[in-house]
Amino acid sequence: GVPSKLQNFVELCLEFVDNQVKDTYHGTSKLMGPLALTLFVWVFLMNLMDLLPVDALPLFAQATGGAHYFRAVPTADPNMTLGLSLSIFFLVIFFNIKTKGPFGFIKECFCAPLGGKLFFVNVFLRIIEELAKPVSLGLRLFGNMYAGELIFILIALIPSVFGQSPLGLSWAIFHILIITLQAYIFMMLSIVYLSMAQEHH
Repeated sequence: GVPSKLQNFVELCLEFVDNQVKDTYHGTSKLMGPLALTLFVWVFLMNLMDLLPVDALPLFAQATGGAHYFRAVPTADPNMTLGLSLSIFFLVIFFNIKTKGPFGFIKECFCAPLGGKLFFVNVFLRIIEELAKPVSLGLRLFGNMYAGELIFILIALIPSVFGQSPLGLSWAIFHILIITLQAYIFMMLSIVYLSMAQEHH
């Protein structure tokens, strides 16, 4: 029969993510498409919680005996974003070893890019390179979402000082673009890192 609007939307999202993976990822793993879609949807839905009323969930949490201080947006907490990025980090290490073998991975760590004689410099550079990936991935998402949450709080305080303000709706509309963009960036960087892990130096 004729597909519904929801089905069309879901298929559009699937094709979009699949095309991005095909353009970016040069390996042969069947895990990349589902992983990319999961990352995009998961991060987008966590970011989307930023559009809920500022005090609604914290007040509900307090009323039901939950935490006194409650942060509604999971990606505005570095524990969540760094946890996600660490899972990508472990996948990068796994794909490195799977593609090159344990010996090939260790050899690349010690011998690339400056040759075997400067192995200590190579290892030092490799450690910095590998640790920078999850840190930058997690902190970028956290910083953008935390800043967006603070701006929502500041806009919510404006009516009490200056009277009614139309900024809340304007920022919410703009923030829809931001949360989509942050989910897309997280997904794409994860796929790029996983693609790089399967390429020989």
